[in-house]
Amino acid sequence: MKITLLTVGRTAFPFVREGMEMYEKRILRHISYSRVEIPDVKGTRALSPEQVKEKEAEEILRRLNEKDEVVLLDERGSEYSSVEWAQRLSSRMVSSGKSLTFVIGGAWGFSPRVYERASGKLSLSRMTLSHQLVRLFFTEQLYRALSIIKGEPYHNE
Repeated sequence: MKITLLTVGRTAFPFVREGMEMYEKRILRHISYSRVEIPDVKGTRALSPEQVKEKEAEEILRRLNEKDEVVLLDERGSEYSSVEWAQRLSSRMVSSGKSLTFVIGGAWGFSPRVYERASGKLSLSRMTLSHQLVRLFFTEQLYRALSIIKGEPYHNE
């Protein structure tokens, strides 16, 4: 199984990029993983939020394989404890041969077309989080879940 993190826009903050790189190195010890960054839409000041989301949708959908299972990082998604999420991820890893792609949208969220393509939504918090910071939080939680699955001592409970 392969996990991909697909993000809209470049990772802007050096501390986020450094943190992600640290956790991604750890993730790669457990599973095939990659991150794909879609460039920001140009000229957004002249566009409505819906138009921006549609332009981002074109790029997101273009990069998805039809066999990928797609999960959107969305504030209205399902919430889990770290252990619960590790259990769900483990079950998913055992039961399916599909690749799993997690998508972090831009500042305005996702277009209806992207929601239609997704098989699920995951929320890291009921609070609205910056789409930049979600990148770091997600990679840390993915590493945490993998360490729980492997029985490594990273997670304390």
